Amino acid sequence: MERDEHADRDTTRIGSLAGRLFLRVEIYAYIVLGGLLALAAVIGIGSTVMSLWQAALERGDADTLVLTIDRLLFVLMVVEIMHTVRVSFRSGTLVCEPFLIVGLIASIRRVLVITLESSQASKPGAWTPDVEAQFNGTMLELGVLGGLILIMVVSIFILRRSEA
Repeated sequence: MERDEHADRDTTRIGSLAGRLFLRVEIYAYIVLGGLLALAAVIGIGSTVMSLWQAALERGDADTLVLTIDRLLFVLMVVEIMHTVRVSFRSGTLVCEPFLIVGLIASIRRVLVITLESSQASKPGAWTPDVEAQFNGTMLELGVLGGLILIMVVSIFILRRSEA
């Protein structure tokens, strides 16, 4: 009987030690992740400023403006991920809404990239089977992304409504 008590005490002590160790590793990981995300956001903002300056010099070239918006959305995604890390660090739990927002921004960004690629690839010429296949694939991807965006917006709405 006494031997079982010692084993239980040792197991509890080891579990407690492991819990503290994992908590410290988690905290350090959050700190490193936050620092790297902050660095990525600063670099992204600098790149966006340069792109916007180039767009201004080119008197609002549409392709440059779309590229600038793409970079802005990337920075917004990084900032939202940083917010998610901060909330997770404070509460110790994962929250769904920031991940949905990041997914929403990423989907919108992908739509933007597809439309930019399509506008650059569209040249007056023959309607070949290859062009038609690429067009159909692009339209299918845009349709799926549109549905995904709608689902994420509705999910965010439902989450906010349920919290209220």
